Amino acid sequence: MIKLIETEDGSHSLYSEEFQVSYHSKFGAIQETKHVFIDAGLRYKAVLKKDLKVLDIGFGTGLNAFMTLLEAEKKGLQVDYTGVEAFPVDWETAQKFNYAELTGHPEKEKDFHKLHGDNWGETIKYSDTFTATKLKQKFQDLNFDAQFDIIYFDAFAPGSQPELWEQPVMQIMHDALVKGGVLVTYCAKGDVKRTLKAIGFEVEKLLGPPGKREMTRAIK
Repeated sequence: MIKLIETEDGSHSLYSEEFQVSYHSKFGAIQETKHVFIDAGLRYKAVLKKDLKVLDIGFGTGLNAFMTLLEAEKKGLQVDYTGVEAFPVDWETAQKFNYAELTGHPEKEKDFHKLHGDNWGETIKYSDTFTATKLKQKFQDLNFDAQFDIIYFDAFAPGSQPELWEQPVMQIMHDALVKGGVLVTYCAKGDVKRTLKAIGFEVEKLLGPPGKREMTRAIK
């Protein structure tokens, strides 16, 4: 059972009763996505490169994808986005999210709905700066060659799905990144950072989003 909730910055998220975890920080879904994935990931890489390939693990509510679209248009980036999700949000729920309004872009609500409504497995051009492909797959089943500049690792927390944070999945992530590519995640658990280091990542400890002391950026 999934239910719609409101986080402390007013933006919506979802709560999974099956896994007993929310899709975003209770302190603010938009704040978390901006801090962890846009600022520490997309903007970090965009300093040196404007043509970027992003892998989002996973698509979830579509907030990461939507804010990436907004940032690409704002900064004139060329973003090729791939979002992976094994259990997509239903269309009725997707229409309730208030992300377009709260990011100050109500005119982009149609684009947000399109992100959810477009077919899985198809590559869609949303603007001159943003192209997206959604894949309905489990993270464990991915098999990419080295092509992505950035990975948003946004899986449920290790306490809920520990298998998604262990070496086999992290090796898939490492293999998917180009040299110098980055993986960013809200998680700063010692076990996760040790796993990343063991695979060969260079791990950075960064200031976390509101309500969280630390986050992680790992560089291939």
